[in-house]
Amino acid sequence: MRAVSRLLLNPGRTTVAAGSPGRDPLQLLHGRLPGYAPSPLLQVPELAEAWGVGEVLLKAETDRLGLPSFKVLGASWAVWTTLLESAGLPAGTPFSADLLPRLRGTGVRRLVTATDGNHGRAVARVARTFGLDAHVVVPAGAEQVRIAAIAAEGAEVEVADGDYDRAVALAAAQADADPSGLLVQDTWCAGHEEVPQRIVQGYSTLFHEIDDATGDVDLMLVPVGVGSLAAAAVAHAGPRATRVVAVEPVDAACVLASLAAGEPVASAGAPGTVMAGLDCATPSALAWPALARRLDGALAVTDEEACAAMRRLHDLGVDAGATGAASVAGASVLLADPGARAALAVHEGSRVVVLVTEGVTDPAHFAAVIGA
Repeated sequence: MRAVSRLLLNPGRTTVAAGSPGRDPLQLLHGRLPGYAPSPLLQVPELAEAWGVGEVLLKAETDRLGLPSFKVLGASWAVWTTLLESAGLPAGTPFSADLLPRLRGTGVRRLVTATDGNHGRAVARVARTFGLDAHVVVPAGAEQVRIAAIAAEGAEVEVADGDYDRAVALAAAQADADPSGLLVQDTWCAGHEEVPQRIVQGYSTLFHEIDDATGDVDLMLVPVGVGSLAAAAVAHAGPRATRVVAVEPVDAACVLASLAAGEPVASAGAPGTVMAGLDCATPSALAWPALARRLDGALAVTDEEACAAMRRLHDLGVDAGATGAASVAGASVLLADPGARAALAVHEGSRVVVLVTEGVTDPAHFAAVIGA
């Protein structure tokens, strides 16, 4: 039977305030990295009219520090603050290339991670920027174009004999076995809790940029894999009135399944979706408490809906992969549902922010979908 879109409002949602790092310490790193600039926040009146809201803003993470994804924000912050801590330097020490020889003296020589694509490429870029090696584990079946992009950053790439969760376990074991290795994983691993938390903190720069560019936001749609970006979104939203909805593939809707169960559980779908960056079976244990408390809901979309959103974005002048277009697909489904609109207090004057989290990472698939 063909999978269909699904929406679940969070029955456990509270108004518990969260918190994220202030802008200044993040800017002392991100703002000084070569090529930094805020990613565009695009006003799209065509979508606002189609969706029946006052304003639609696309946060286009299609070119972040030269990479087609936001992931480098979290990886760079996590590695920089960890190295500073190991060197006995204050967490707010600004980025400077002159400090790198001292930080390499901490004994960290290699960054290790698992990835479906974008996170691993970001870690590889951070390693190159900081003068370190990188070892990246990808799940079986990873697209060759994604492997090649990671390797082009100078990383050693290994293909695991299993899915994403298997790749995460393998990367953790390799980091534990290497005294010079630092695991830079964006999901929970036993004994490696601090770095994933710092990755979530690093994503806060994205939301500070939204604050700088616009006023209050009524609804925000965030694509979700293991939930780290969504955790950053709800932490930044805190007690404000912004509604935050996660968007996932129907066959990897682990946050939706977990909200329904009231605890972290694996998704029931079969692996394999064109939204490769969201193809994760279980939510991060570190992200889950924030999602359970503050996320307003989760929506699952089909591959067909994600591809239709890619075409719609292309017509609007934004080229994105299926992962990045997922939240546009989610907004199209959610805002066409009167019951969902009412439950989320969406009205004709609402301001909606949609995170487009990935550019074109698979040119062949993009061309096939767009018809170019």
